[in-house]
Amino acid sequence: MSIFQSIILAIVEGLTEFLPVSSTGHMVIVSSLMGIADDSFTKTFTIAIQLGAILSVVVLYWKRFFISLSFYYKLFVAFIPAAVIGLLFNDSIDALLERVEVVAVTLILGGVIFIFIDKIFKDTAENENNEVTYSKALKIGFFQTIAMIPGVSRSAATIIGGMSQKLNKKTAAEFSFFLAVPTMFAATAYKLLKFYQEGNSFGSNEVALLLVGNVVAFIVAMFAIKSFISFLTQHGFKWFGYYRIIVGVLILALYYFGVELSVL
Repeated sequence: MSIFQSIILAIVEGLTEFLPVSSTGHMVIVSSLMGIADDSFTKTFTIAIQLGAILSVVVLYWKRFFISLSFYYKLFVAFIPAAVIGLLFNDSIDALLERVEVVAVTLILGGVIFIFIDKIFKDTAENENNEVTYSKALKIGFFQTIAMIPGVSRSAATIIGGMSQKLNKKTAAEFSFFLAVPTMFAATAYKLLKFYQEGNSFGSNEVALLLVGNVVAFIVAMFAIKSFISFLTQHGFKWFGYYRIIVGVLILALYYFGVELSVL
């Protein structure tokens, strides 16, 4: 992997991690077109640079992380379902990750749902009672487990989960960002631990690539989060739905025309 390739992947990570468009689907296309999808370091790199994206949430919303202990308790409650199911069904999830067509189909299906989701939850748009209770946090956590299916999008699942609990779009999206911190940190730590347990290590070149990748992902994610909140409250999910369908169809076209694609 070159510095240029690491920057491209980091930009994609920063732009898509917190948007309801599936970062996995985009990584499939970009890394495969650059011819580095099958490289073991690429797969670790795409996980490790999530740390930069996580940090962007902490920096943007740093005041919210010092409100009260109940804030952390609610995040922990929401995190539990994904942690438990992830550990119990890790092998099955990894098997799905090898299925490029699964990513494409879930992108398309999710896109169709997104076209109509604003109408389904139109009553929550002006809802002023936006407190995230422990019960709501747990239910959102169960929605997050749906994102273990490649292509679903963690942010999409949790935002819709929040809206199903009568939260408005802004509050649901922000809680989705907060929940990403423990979830993505745990996933990153677990993948890096497996990387080392398999006898791998990082040389100076790999360390430099990881540093560049995390910095770029951090900067891009900050802009993406700010823009997303504004766009979502004004325009809803419809355009994200159309975009998901286009990406899903593109992946299927590349797959069936014999372009080698690899899910990270």
